[in-house]
Amino acid sequence: MKKHLRRIRARTVSGMVAAAFAVNAWAVDPFTVRDIRVEGLQRVEPGTVFASLPFRVGDQYNDEKGSAAIRALFGLGLFKDVRLEVAGDVLVVIVEERPTVAEVDFAGTREFDKEALRKALREIGLTEGRPYDQALADRAEQELRRQYINRSLYGAEVVTTVTPIERNRVNLTFTVTEGEPARIRDIRIVGNRAFNEGTLKGLFDLDTGGWLSWYTKSDRYSRAKLNADLETLRSYYLSRGFLEFTIDSTQVAISPNKQDISITVNITEGERFVVSGVKLEGNFLGKEEEFKSLVRIRAGEPYNADEVAETTKAFTEYFGSFGYAFANVEARPEIDRTRNLVAFTLVADPSRRAYVRRVNIAGNNRTRDEVVRREFRQFESSWYDGDKIRLSRDRIDRLGFFRDINIETVDVPGAPDQVDLNVTVVEKPTGSLQLSAGFSSAERLGLGFSIRQENAFGTGQYLSAELNTSKYNRSVALTSVDPYFTEDGISRAVDVYHRNSRPYEEQGGNYSLATTGAALRFGVPFSEFDTVYFGAGLERTEIRPGTNIPAAYLAFADQAGFTSYNFPFTVGWTRDDRDSAIAPTKGRLQRVAGEASFFGDGRYVRANYQYQQYIPLNKQFTIAFNGELGLGKAIGDRIYPVFKNFYSGGLGSVRGFEQGTLGPRDVTGASIGGTRKITLNGELFTPFPGAGNDRSLRLFGFVDVGNVYGDDERVDFGQLRASAGVGVSWLSPIGPLRLAIAQPVRKFAGDRIQRLQFQIGTAF
Repeated sequence: MKKHLRRIRARTVSGMVAAAFAVNAWAVDPFTVRDIRVEGLQRVEPGTVFASLPFRVGDQYNDEKGSAAIRALFGLGLFKDVRLEVAGDVLVVIVEERPTVAEVDFAGTREFDKEALRKALREIGLTEGRPYDQALADRAEQELRRQYINRSLYGAEVVTTVTPIERNRVNLTFTVTEGEPARIRDIRIVGNRAFNEGTLKGLFDLDTGGWLSWYTKSDRYSRAKLNADLETLRSYYLSRGFLEFTIDSTQVAISPNKQDISITVNITEGERFVVSGVKLEGNFLGKEEEFKSLVRIRAGEPYNADEVAETTKAFTEYFGSFGYAFANVEARPEIDRTRNLVAFTLVADPSRRAYVRRVNIAGNNRTRDEVVRREFRQFESSWYDGDKIRLSRDRIDRLGFFRDINIETVDVPGAPDQVDLNVTVVEKPTGSLQLSAGFSSAERLGLGFSIRQENAFGTGQYLSAELNTSKYNRSVALTSVDPYFTEDGISRAVDVYHRNSRPYEEQGGNYSLATTGAALRFGVPFSEFDTVYFGAGLERTEIRPGTNIPAAYLAFADQAGFTSYNFPFTVGWTRDDRDSAIAPTKGRLQRVAGEASFFGDGRYVRANYQYQQYIPLNKQFTIAFNGELGLGKAIGDRIYPVFKNFYSGGLGSVRGFEQGTLGPRDVTGASIGGTRKITLNGELFTPFPGAGNDRSLRLFGFVDVGNVYGDDERVDFGQLRASAGVGVSWLSPIGPLRLAIAQPVRKFAGDRIQRLQFQIGTAF
């Protein structure tokens, strides 16, 4: 039997080359295959092998087919050894499976989260349950090194350990010696004449480090960050008249010990040019005057690349509003180097008008298509409208469900007057579960629990349950918001809450106020930027008597009882075009909120108006203004509910005074708030010293003015309190944190001063 046994074999050591030549080395005469057997399988299904063979039982076998079979089996990536043996007219396929990866682990990885690394390896095919491939392991090792280099850890070393275990499995361990990160020790700019080197280096996010570099990591080299800084440098020159500015070269040198980095940027400034004139050429659809009003380039002023870009963009967008999706606008400079003048000719070609055939949405693995589509203002089968497309993108962005949004205009083959819009989104987590503890100078120690989902089940609805405790204020609240309760975009919000508050220890009382209620609100969009809200609710308020209870509470209880019921109706209006709700740098917020109760034990009207404006001075400095007015009034001969009073003092109003202590007081000394409120705030944000241009940690100076007045008091501006100070704003992992040190500059006898205050989640 042995002399009739013919063997064709190929090993993985020589890979596909060996497979290609093995058959020639062990040639056999062609024969008809009567049977095929597979041996050596452990986890791979026999059908996988049979499906890869280029022949079946009854087919003619030859050397070429044997070589193709070996190549196909190796191509599966499941085997490290393949043999073909021929016994008579029976073909035996003998395989040796690759070991399976049982576990992937990491050691010494402080810079990266292990789960994030495992996810990255899964994307290249190296994960538990997959066949082990040395080439993939080598690729993973190189990828880890590349990731560490991106973090300026040039000395990081990665060693892969393969440990065989039972049942033909292996454990993989990537052991990393991270070392110390390389630091930028020197940045030089060579060739500058118009601006000093310090001014230019101040534009960079990269720097040589400071006392806060451990937080900002601004002294860690990154090619991406350097490219961004070079673009900032280029924009700085081009926006100041230097039309022919160039960056000639950039040298990045690393020390032999891979710890120090030096960066040298060589530039040529050129001459400063002044714009001598602007003219239009081409087809402007007979609307030359409208287009001229969009020109931002000003004759007689230094050349500014930003103004040129803004003009061409405005022209393109204006063409788009008429359906011309492929309009081409070119700003052609005519340079007079003898007089350092430049004239611009704006040449326009609107090309062809287009319809939007289809809007395609991709990347929304969790969010339903309708959640994105209902924000679109550009409809399918209608004229292409650039304004509506930009508005649609902004509306999708304001949902807060996506990290990145890109809208691409694509030609439709064979239809020159049609385009498709491909909307690609990158989702981000929208749910949060928090267990937290915090300390506020006013509230003392507080514990909190919250679970929130801003995109519940991918529907775009908001659900939350919150529990907050402190020494003086405790609350539990459940909220549900459906932003598209109707197809027209009317929102519906449902609130159920319970709040319990008691006086501060300094007031020497032990009475408390408990409010339980529910409310239903609707929001009606009257335009793309304006929303009107209205709703109704039911509140049960219980005044629990105790020592030193204010007379205002007793007066209300005499009329309405210690337990009262109110039926508040609410109406409001909001317009918000800020660039961020958490840390805005530009834009405006206006908000009007009204509340009235015409039935029940407490009958009153209450209104509040707030105005905020953020003005960016440059990349680093922002001015912010805030104003707030409040007014409350009882209806008829009823007493205004004392628990609906406005309060002032502390963070959110006038810093430097204890929280909520301004305005009228009871004979017991307790602050009871007032029915009228005035608050004015001004802030100047600057980069935190040592943090470079990092916007998550900023220093600010402020001036606050405000007070509250009782129902029987006249509004006396001479009684306004004022303070000034400095503070720190930090976008911490648990929310915006603000710490302020304030000095009252206008105070009166009896005012309670508190110069150091902090709180999480407040705006002004």
